[in-house]
Amino acid sequence: MTSMMVREKIREMLAEDVGFADITSEALVPEGVKARAEIIVKQLGVLAGVMEAAITFDEVGVRTKMVKKDGQRAKPGDVVMRIEGSARGILAAERTALNLLMRMSGVATATREMLERAQRANPNVILAATRKTMPLLSYFDKRAIRLGGGDPHRFRLDDCILVKDNHIRLVGSVDAAVERARGASFSKKVEIEVNRPKDALDAARAGADIVMLDNMRPADIKRAVGLITKAGLRKHVMLEASGGIDPSNIAGYAASGVDIVSSGYMTLRAPALDMSLEISKSKGLKPSSGKNK
Repeated sequence: MTSMMVREKIREMLAEDVGFADITSEALVPEGVKARAEIIVKQLGVLAGVMEAAITFDEVGVRTKMVKKDGQRAKPGDVVMRIEGSARGILAAERTALNLLMRMSGVATATREMLERAQRANPNVILAATRKTMPLLSYFDKRAIRLGGGDPHRFRLDDCILVKDNHIRLVGSVDAAVERARGASFSKKVEIEVNRPKDALDAARAGADIVMLDNMRPADIKRAVGLITKAGLRKHVMLEASGGIDPSNIAGYAASGVDIVSSGYMTLRAPALDMSLEISKSKGLKPSSGKNK
């Protein structure tokens, strides 16, 4: 996604949150007041969304200095960025910037944790995301996956051909599905989803580039890997485990002999990383006597 498209999405987020005006800040803070602030991390994690937060403040005319970068680890008390400019602008953009930072950092943190668990069992395994993201916000989730060390898998339906179980039911067989998919485009890889070892072998024999072993137990996945290896096809196909994979079981799936483990856990269930924005200094705001004149 281009930087202009990212900015446009952030403008929409700001418009949704601010509405016609930040009536609280306009009532309490005079227009010319300047302030300095910091975004502070409250939990251990991996940062993502620092760039997006900076863009958010830039959209309201507020300057930022990044202290930490996207992809870096952070611990409680670390300063992510320093902010300076219009106090009203800082307060208007605060929630949108924090929501992006906290959400994206939570996804990146979960991705890093899952990847480390998987690679302890299989150093070469790839951790991939799924399309289980919030519509219109997929870019931000997928970027956070990358920053956490994972692979975004498909961004959109036009990225590659992924034949799922419903497609096979409509077409009639694995072989027919792969044959039709091959005719769609010479430039796109063909991935096919199966849930039985025999179907995995059929998909490999039919010429699928990637076989997704969906909702299968690690023992059944090992059996599928064995069948494909025995048929002399293992070097010609990538194998992906998917379905119900989370931190509690990812090591078993990674050790089953697959090349890729994909999971929706990072974008569906990962908690946001807690952060706060603290104004440290203001200029031009005079204390009120508390009396109406």
